[in-house]
Amino acid sequence: MIASVRGTVIAINLTSAVIECAGVGYLVQATPATLGTLTRGEEALLLTTMVVREDAMTLYGFDNADSRDIFSQLQTVSGLGPRLAMAALSVFSPQDICRAISGGDAKTLQKIPGVGKRMAERMIVDLKDKVADYGAPEAPVQGVDLINGAVAEQVAEALVGLGFTAVQAEAAVARVLSAQPDATTSTALRLALADLGKKK
Repeated sequence: MIASVRGTVIAINLTSAVIECAGVGYLVQATPATLGTLTRGEEALLLTTMVVREDAMTLYGFDNADSRDIFSQLQTVSGLGPRLAMAALSVFSPQDICRAISGGDAKTLQKIPGVGKRMAERMIVDLKDKVADYGAPEAPVQGVDLINGAVAEQVAEALVGLGFTAVQAEAAVARVLSAQPDATTSTALRLALADLGKKK
């Protein structure tokens, strides 16, 4: 089992990155927020989980342990595979997912692409006790970027790293932060990607 990869980032796209380790390029599937922390040509460390199927071996990468843990926990739900687990982490932070599950908030969970009412209810039933510590209301959200300027700079840099021009990136970030000035870095990146997708 490959638990982590450290090496030079040689390619980044909207759903994955290639990290070269000791001459071998590993294709790692990741969320937009995780991909936004990577820069082509620079060294990166990602925590990983390998999912083995009859027809493929897929490596999933995460920039923190909580995301990797929740990715694994989500897949213990019947019918919820790695793609749906990644979709959940692309829309919500691990803490948000756990709070929704702990609070029995099926409507919030249904905002995850591919999750309907039955799946949301199944997630709550199967995981409520397992994620209680993560979902505690009093638990602080770590890494929230409260400085608008810093968020804008980080998100714009991440978008350029994903292949957008600086002009496109800065315009998208401006639109997103104008509508939601208190957005965290990961939220702003997700919204900016959605904004740029509409412009195509």
